[in-house]
Amino acid sequence: MAKTLIEIKRSLDENVGKRITIQANGGRRKTIERSGLLEGTYPSVFTIKLDQDECSVERVSYSYTDVLTETVKLTLEEDTEVQAT
Repeated sequence: MAKTLIEIKRSLDENVGKRITIQANGGRRKTIERSGLLEGTYPSVFTIKLDQDECSVERVSYSYTDVLTETVKLTLEEDTEVQAT
């Protein structure tokens, strides 16, 4: 996993427009899992456009610090055709 905020941002910059699954701390021992498209990266936050059939919220944003402290865990959904062997 990336070690610095800059490395996390660069990694997300390279994957804008790809499908992503997030696991976020929902409080009181709850974990929220959602998926959508990585919509954009900004100086301190990144946004994800969520799948509409799963929830009523259209977009969520998290800071790179959330990823660094593992409050939010990200999983890129890679196409098997794109992966090199």
